[in-house]
Amino acid sequence: MTHPYRDAIFLIERLHRHFLEVVKVELDRAGIEDINNVQALILYNIGQEELTVGELTNRGYYLGSNVSYNVKKMVENGYLENERSTHDRRSVRLRLSPKGLELFGRMSEMFTRQIAALGEAAITDDGLKDVIKQLQTLEQFWTRQLNLAARRPAPFGTAAA
Repeated sequence: MTHPYRDAIFLIERLHRHFLEVVKVELDRAGIEDINNVQALILYNIGQEELTVGELTNRGYYLGSNVSYNVKKMVENGYLENERSTHDRRSVRLRLSPKGLELFGRMSEMFTRQIAALGEAAITDDGLKDVIKQLQTLEQFWTRQLNLAARRPAPFGTAAA
């Protein structure tokens, strides 16, 4: 017998992988082969803004090493433009290129189609708002757990990480 907490964690992970597959299918249908689903979501999250890699990771969307690799690939494939900051030469500002903006538009259309189809799946705005509230509460719980773990001494006989 499992606890709903474990079930929720595994469902969240499964849903994320499933959504990445939905994005991959969308890319495949459009014949886009030079960007992967994770990169497409990073691109979508940049949107119309101009951000640094640090800002992307600070928003909590991605791990730093993964973002750096994916950003490098998106620059190489022409989806992102980067420019060194005039104030801090170590900092690089990212923005979508025209090719990136085109993919951003396709992703926006995908979300619009999915939102229109929610009613057919009996998923309501209120239901989604309830789910979001619960997920935000879970996120706050995990943040508290991280803060507690950082203050807790390592168990006897183990090295602190």
